[in-house]
Amino acid sequence: MPILSAQNILLRLGGSAPLLDNVTFDIEAGDRICLVGRNGEGKSTLLKVLTGEMEYNSGDVIKKNGLRVSRMIQEIPAHIDGTVRDIVMGRVAAGSSAGWTGAKDGSDSEGHHDAAAEAILGKTGIDAEAQYDSLSGGQKRRVLFARAVAEDPDLLLLDEPTNHLDIPAIQWLEGIVTRLNCAVMFVSHDRAFVRRTATRIFELDRGRVRSWDFPYDKFVQFRDQALAEEEKANALFDKRLAEEEVWIRKGIQARRTRNEGRVRALIKMREERAERRTRIGTVNMQITEAERSGRMVARLTNVSYAYADESTGGVPQPLIRDFSTEVSRGDRIGIVGPNGSGKTTLLKLILGELQPDAGEIRLGTNLEIAYFDQMRTRLREDKSLIENIGDGQAYITLNGVKRHVLSYLQDFLFSADRARGPISALSGGERNRLLLACLFSHPSNVLVLDEPTNDLDMETLDLLAELLAEYKGTVLTVSHDRAFLDSVATSIFAIEEDGNIFEAVGGYTDYETNKKMRDKEAANAARLAAEKEAAVRSSTGTSSSSAPSAETVKKKKRSYNEEREYAALPEKIEKLESEISDRQTELCKPEVCTNASRIVELQKEISDRETELEKAYERYEYLDSLG
Repeated sequence: MPILSAQNILLRLGGSAPLLDNVTFDIEAGDRICLVGRNGEGKSTLLKVLTGEMEYNSGDVIKKNGLRVSRMIQEIPAHIDGTVRDIVMGRVAAGSSAGWTGAKDGSDSEGHHDAAAEAILGKTGIDAEAQYDSLSGGQKRRVLFARAVAEDPDLLLLDEPTNHLDIPAIQWLEGIVTRLNCAVMFVSHDRAFVRRTATRIFELDRGRVRSWDFPYDKFVQFRDQALAEEEKANALFDKRLAEEEVWIRKGIQARRTRNEGRVRALIKMREERAERRTRIGTVNMQITEAERSGRMVARLTNVSYAYADESTGGVPQPLIRDFSTEVSRGDRIGIVGPNGSGKTTLLKLILGELQPDAGEIRLGTNLEIAYFDQMRTRLREDKSLIENIGDGQAYITLNGVKRHVLSYLQDFLFSADRARGPISALSGGERNRLLLACLFSHPSNVLVLDEPTNDLDMETLDLLAELLAEYKGTVLTVSHDRAFLDSVATSIFAIEEDGNIFEAVGGYTDYETNKKMRDKEAANAARLAAEKEAAVRSSTGTSSSSAPSAETVKKKKRSYNEEREYAALPEKIEKLESEISDRQTELCKPEVCTNASRIVELQKEISDRETELEKAYERYEYLDSLG
């Protein structure tokens, strides 16, 4: 039985086509639903409708008796007067949720809320007594997420929950979301996050919601097939309509034999064609390229940089430590690291905008740099979209071709009216599209993109990734979007502990695999060192009068039981790998793709076996080291 049903919801804003056009769907207990759709389709509006924050023209939202609904909004409040504990416990207004839509019958609502709040508070990794205003953007979002979860809802609504979060925080969020007992409906353009969390997809397209009971990748496959079939059907319909229009315009002879039933059918076809809502066009981006830069773009030699402010008590804290590298023409480098680790600082050092405390930075020749900054400060708020692009000129030149500014902005899905309007009326996704339009209108051979993926829909992200792959210049990008980095980057600069930077070839997945191997090797080395030290201590304890002999500190051998375990582990590892493969194959079967409960069950079984497999590998490496 659904916990919430939307039935024929119609929402019209002004005289345009309905934003929500007879939307109908059900949400079941335990669902994890990703709401996808292009920027401006009305995803955030639909979430507000479900919580009762926004009125609609007609239809019904039917909720189970006593249903609790909590929503985390997309925008982070700039100021909340209170500590992390105050906000999570609900002692201050956080602006992060719509509050309760009801109370659970016969339950101690307040006591249950306090228990849930304490549980999630301990998982944030943030000092409970810290003031909200002292936190970074990513930390604030974690607190607001914790507040929404602490309300112990039956239905949790999340609007772009991964924005401003670094990759470790996104992975933390994935773990929490997949273990929640409540139903979750979220808006996200982070493909890796969606793949790991969603069991169903709701697609909002041209005012309608289509429900897909598949994980994300299966949804994309079936969605693309459905769009191709729709396009084919529309083409056949339009061809027949054109033929009927020719027939109705025939001369007197045709009118004598006119079939009135055919006339009525034509009128109906005209009405049907007039009501058809065409899919919004695809962004048509191209990058204006400058002449080639020199082979070397930047060379950093033993560069270090420290930062000090009130939060560090005025004591310099190392952000970058003794880093050497060379960036060459054509490199596509992804820069990753936790929030506050110095990713933007590293960008500015590479570009020569900051001088290092130690070391040397040498820039290459003939560099034409285009910079996309995450704060969008390069947009002039007092100007229209046209003025931001054309600097007062009606035409711009792109790769040698003269284009009218209005025509160019239409490539980025801005209508003429929108293009003449103020920037203040734009959504986050539209602002990012405009900044890309500004960026790509100027010739460049070095593209610097600081968090370009926030608020962009998945189709625009795909096109951006394709453009960057074909770009002949150099790309430097800071991003927390793992799927985007895998598509774009040929190497990763990862800022790790104490300002150390690790370089990995490939995308983020390659870096993550490399890091796991390094962590395992470090753990094994530490364990062997500890065992050796323990053996030495034991030896000196039994014979304090003399130094331990070579015999007492020699390498430990496997015991009889350990020898049997060592011999059995390869078979166990092979069995676990086979079981994981079998379940991944089953996930792709059509009959499973429509069974949400089986999908969740299989995902858990795969996760459990992957954990067991990792432990088996670690145990094998340890036993193998004993010899």
